[in-house]
Amino acid sequence: MNRKDILKGVYEDFFGTVKNVESSTEKENGTIAKNLNEQDMQELKLKIASDPDLQMQVDINNVFEKLNEKIEDLNVDDASRELLKKIIEYMRKYHEKIEETYISFNMCIVADNKEEVRKIVSILEDAVSYFKYARSGNAAMYSMYDVEKADDIDKIYTDKVNIVVLRELEGFATQEQNVKEKFLHKLNEYSNKFEKQVLTILTAKNKDAIDNFFDKNDELRSGFEDFVIITIKPDVQDVYQEVWEKVKNIVGKDSFELELLDYISNTYPKTEKSYPNYRDSLIEQIAFNKAIPEFEKEKTMDEIFAELNELVGLEKVKKVLKELVSLIELKKKDKELKIGDINLHMVFLGNPGTGKTTVARIIAHILYNLGYIRQDKLVEVTSKDLVAEYVGQTAPKTNAVIQKSLGGVLFVDEAYALASGHGQSGSSFNEEAIATLIQGMENNRDDLVVIFAGYTKEMQDFLNANSGIVSRIGYTLEFEDYTPDELIAIFKIFTKKAGFTVTDEAEAKVREIIDEYKDGKNFGNARFIRNVYEKSVLKHAANTENIKQKKRLKTLTVEDISSENLLK
Repeated sequence: MNRKDILKGVYEDFFGTVKNVESSTEKENGTIAKNLNEQDMQELKLKIASDPDLQMQVDINNVFEKLNEKIEDLNVDDASRELLKKIIEYMRKYHEKIEETYISFNMCIVADNKEEVRKIVSILEDAVSYFKYARSGNAAMYSMYDVEKADDIDKIYTDKVNIVVLRELEGFATQEQNVKEKFLHKLNEYSNKFEKQVLTILTAKNKDAIDNFFDKNDELRSGFEDFVIITIKPDVQDVYQEVWEKVKNIVGKDSFELELLDYISNTYPKTEKSYPNYRDSLIEQIAFNKAIPEFEKEKTMDEIFAELNELVGLEKVKKVLKELVSLIELKKKDKELKIGDINLHMVFLGNPGTGKTTVARIIAHILYNLGYIRQDKLVEVTSKDLVAEYVGQTAPKTNAVIQKSLGGVLFVDEAYALASGHGQSGSSFNEEAIATLIQGMENNRDDLVVIFAGYTKEMQDFLNANSGIVSRIGYTLEFEDYTPDELIAIFKIFTKKAGFTVTDEAEAKVREIIDEYKDGKNFGNARFIRNVYEKSVLKHAANTENIKQKKRLKTLTVEDISSENLLK
């Protein structure tokens, strides 16, 4: 029988108040009742004082209730809270010999909050100690970043511990394959050997890190997968209350409370930091500056589209994005319309410097504004951020990028590099990265948007490298090369923002340079024209070194325009 099945029937009605749960001893003695009057309480105290067994039962009730109160205060999801309560109840019933089957509660905790892990471990430590569910000892934590060789596990399972916590499983991915296999084998042996003596807990920031840790060791996995605790981030009000208690006497302004709540409401949901790091950093900033930090205000949809419309060219791209926004808004307006889920994964095709990254950032703003992603963020990577150098490290490396991108947009630039050598020996790392990306897109389809970008011709090889890619792409946007007029317009934007004016002769010289280089192999569109602008400013600085006239200092002339060292 599955260990969860054994646990399933324990106190089905348990999740009322703990006081409604009567132990077998309470039923026999008929002593503990709700709403006792003062005389009843006095009689009960006398009876408890003269009955050691009853005293022990009352102590157990008190411990049990306090443990459940602590569980209620945890930042875990509802299923995890229910699971922890059932585990504690089972330990109690086993101690009271109501349950006969011993269950090894080895478990996994998914958390990026070390404080929350410590709270959970503390609850379990109290439970196994009080209900004698494990040998005498203390909980001990070991980071997998500190494990250098497989034999290090021999130092972990000492006779002084009753709970072993192997934390930061992400660090295990850095080990060589033979070390990992031997460590897992010995961990399986130890968890079986000390089944009724030591509770083993594995912790990681995400589920993928736990899956990677087991590394196809199904026997070991089966000993931990029944009991998984998922932590959640505290909500904004909880964060505000905790920070407020620490800083309320630091700033004397009347508006301080509202400013603090506004800051937390706008920054906490987007932060990449763990909750303790976010909280402590904010408290330190307020203590040092005696003020609430400033934060970037969210852009409105009008502001986002104004930014999009200011981009030179890209008319086809702008049209597709506006149509996409209209579709999303239509779906939000009328829930009764049978519009299927909108696939927002995209492919950007185009030459260098055609605005792919800039548009990706704008898309992140748009999707966040529409509520389709949790965080207004764009994570930019290339193949080197996904592919590792050694066997067994590519999947964890790619998964780490996926986890970092959750809630936002993952932008994979020059994605065609992942298809290099496809079908040849030595390309397995690239293929593994692609497969991991596809799996991540599927597993997190409601919490991640992926954009693959690259040169039009080379991207066909990437799209053909795995049939699962094309089936998961909802939109393909083609970024056309800029025309000479559009490149001149971009050049003028650069100069205007810097405060320069450009003579007609200088503009004509820029156009000549564009015509000379635009058909070259290394032509970079907007990147190219930025390069011309920067070289021209440097030459202008040299040309005006001994000039003080402001009009000349602010004017780019034909003598200033430079194409020196540009590649064709």
